This record gives sequence, structure tokens and C-alpha cells, in this order.
Amino acid sequence: MTKMLLLTDAAPVLAQQPAPGGGGSLFSLLPMVLLFVAMYFLMIAPQRKKQKAHEKMLSELSSGDEIVTSGGIYGVITNVKDDRFVVRIADNTKIEIGKGFVSSLVSKSGAEKK
Repeated sequence: MTKMLLLTDAAPVLAQQPAPGGGGSLFSLLPMVLLFVAMYFLMIAPQRKKQKAHEKMLSELSSGDEIVTSGGIYGVITNVKDDRFVVRIADNTKIEIGKGFVSSLVSKSGAEKK
């Protein structure tokens, strides 16, 4: 008679064999490290570069520069204070805005107008 091997008989044999690869803990962390490196170069580094350029632009603003606020208001800087700008947005209309609310520089005070 031939003996049939049942799955229940094979389970103890499989459990006694060592796992292939042995020291795979380093290789299991490699995808996470690569994902973090890719995320840094694709998201974090460009954002930091853009933030530094914006801070540099804010530090170079002076009276007479035309700006756009984050709310979309165009105006000309008339006075620079420690933490804010005084901006003329119309004739006889001046407002004070925080430096962080300046979105972009439209033209410098010494630039030629066409």
C-alpha cells in the first residue's frame, strides 16, 4: 500500500525549515527610506526654496514699489515699518498690511514704465 501524504502531515515539516533570506530587516526598511528621500526632493526642498525667495523679496521691498497682496489688492508702498507696510491703494486711501500678506512684487520703484 502506498501512503498518502496529507497536508496536516506536511505542516510540521514546513515549520522546521529556516526562513529564506535570514537578515531581511535592512532590506525591509529600504523602500521606506527611498520613499522619504523622494518625498524630500519632490516636495520639501522646492517649497523651502520658494519660501526663501519670498522672504528675500520681502526684505528688499522699499517705498515706491508696486505690490500685490495675497487678497489680490494692487498698491504702492509708501512707508515701511518693522512688521508691516503702509500701502496706497487709491488716491487718498492708504492701508497697513502685514509683511507676510504681500504676495508678489509687480514693479520696483526705479523701474521704467512703458
